[in-house]
Amino acid sequence: MQTDPAICPSNVRFIPSPNFDERPPGCEINLLVIHNISLPPDEFGGDGVIDLFTNRIEPDTHPYYRSICGLKVSAHFFIRRNGETIQFVPCEKRAWHAGESCWQGRSRCNDYSIGIELEGSDSVPFTDIQYASLAALTRALQQRYPIVEIAGHSDVAPGRKTDPGPCFDWGRYRALLSDR
Repeated sequence: MQTDPAICPSNVRFIPSPNFDERPPGCEINLLVIHNISLPPDEFGGDGVIDLFTNRIEPDTHPYYRSICGLKVSAHFFIRRNGETIQFVPCEKRAWHAGESCWQGRSRCNDYSIGIELEGSDSVPFTDIQYASLAALTRALQQRYPIVEIAGHSDVAPGRKTDPGPCFDWGRYRALLSDR
């Protein structure tokens, strides 16, 4: 499996995650869910997220890893602080990013959404290049899929999740999307 150049910008790297399955038959992909993640928490630039999404977390590498070792999670995309974009799951497949979730009265958001993780946390602003990469990826996905909604993880799992967090500038992101 690899990225689909008709969907993704050419600079997207593909690292396959085993953590995905089939979407329900006839399910239309019409939601983007924006997340933030850093592993270890609040540390950027390492391979922790890649290791998590590929089931290679070593519990003795960092104390926090003991609490997440064995988790089976993934996202379709991960955008690093330097703008590099990595795809882990083909868009046509269901990644395991939103968990128990609901949007506009529909449960099981993983069934009909694409998950995009930004390397970051609730307490650190995202980088200019991350916003540019996110906007470019969003536009490419909107050209391929009937995406009508974009929500944060906190919107689809309120009370359970806080990301993309208060440092994510929704206005800036939407302005970049409208600057076509």
